[in-house]
Amino acid sequence: MSEELKQEDVKPMAEVLVDQEVNDEVSVGQNLDDQLANVLTELEKTRADVLYAKAEAENIRRRAAEDVDKARKFAVEKFARELLAVKDALEMALLDQSGNFEALKTGVELTQKTLVSAFEKFDLKDVAPAVGDKLDPNLHQAISAVPHELEANAIVQVMQKGYQLSGRLLRPAMVMVAAPK
Repeated sequence: MSEELKQEDVKPMAEVLVDQEVNDEVSVGQNLDDQLANVLTELEKTRADVLYAKAEAENIRRRAAEDVDKARKFAVEKFARELLAVKDALEMALLDQSGNFEALKTGVELTQKTLVSAFEKFDLKDVAPAVGDKLDPNLHQAISAVPHELEANAIVQVMQKGYQLSGRLLRPAMVMVAAPK
């Protein structure tokens, strides 16, 4: 009988061990499934974050392009507003039918002062060399060379003023220079 008991005891023990191994495998399988589900959830969240970041970057790029476009369109708005007074004054001068030359001259002088004031406000400066100054090819353009007692390449006459905007040359001064002797 002790052998029978032993065999009977061994059989349930074997079943318990097999059941425990199956439960461990099922537990490991469930654990892997849970881990896979967690990783897939994390992957979807990361994908959504990447798409959001891409969309945000595209919006920033688009807004920046719009801002640059607006800045380019309206960059001269303040300067143009200053010039409106000059235009208005010139139109009034053209409408003047009085025939009074002195009044017209005074009006033109006041208009010129308004224009010069607008130029100064926006750092637009004359390039007007004096007679006898040396030709500076960065600021002046010689349109002709004439015989003169001044040294060669000295400015003899300014034909047209030049202009600089904040130190950048807009138009060189057109000058006549002394020809080499």
